[in-house]
Amino acid sequence: MKRIQNGHSEGSGKNRTGTLAIAGSTLRDTEAKDRPARARRSYTRAAAPLLAVCVLAGVPACSSDSSKTPPAPSTIQPTKTPNTTETAKKEAIATYQAYWKEMEKLYADRSGASASLQQYAASAALKNAESDAKRAHDRGLLLIGNVTVSDSTAAKVVTKSKLDYAVISSCLDISKWETVNADTKKPVTLPSNRLTKYVIQSTIERWPEGWRVTRDEPQDKRC
Repeated sequence: MKRIQNGHSEGSGKNRTGTLAIAGSTLRDTEAKDRPARARRSYTRAAAPLLAVCVLAGVPACSSDSSKTPPAPSTIQPTKTPNTTETAKKEAIATYQAYWKEMEKLYADRSGASASLQQYAASAALKNAESDAKRAHDRGLLLIGNVTVSDSTAAKVVTKSKLDYAVISSCLDISKWETVNADTKKPVTLPSNRLTKYVIQSTIERWPEGWRVTRDEPQDKRC
């Protein structure tokens, strides 16, 4: 998987992204005013985000006959441009939700073949998840059930640098993610004081193949 290095992410050997160029300004068309006997033409340029398409709209000149009432100026509504920061945030959160669905598959399958975690994770997050799952499987353990990700908020979203990324804070509930014996499927006794619902902070980066979780760090704080 080809990637671009960036100082932000841990494990620079894996961190990369394509740059998401942002052009999001919208200009209102200037109204035509009475002019002397000479016609004029005005133009409106709108820079479309992501596609960088320039749209030109011609505005008819005023009448050169001063004895007549000039026509009402043409009105062009401003182009509605998407909020690229909001879009990036939504895509990053959706990626994180999908990441945990694949994490459930990874830990529940001793072979790990049913999971497609690499479609949603890279760098340290992918390496840590795969090594932790293997460690559990080698001990004859599986984790089955569901993980709930809620209250995801964007602590930071960057879309105008060499590396587009979002730092997302979520509440992770693993109370229904049960550790069982791989052979008997019987529950394994775990410490009663362990956190099963806690804050987790994640970094999700935009790679050429799509958004990828590159860091996933529990904050040791209840939520």
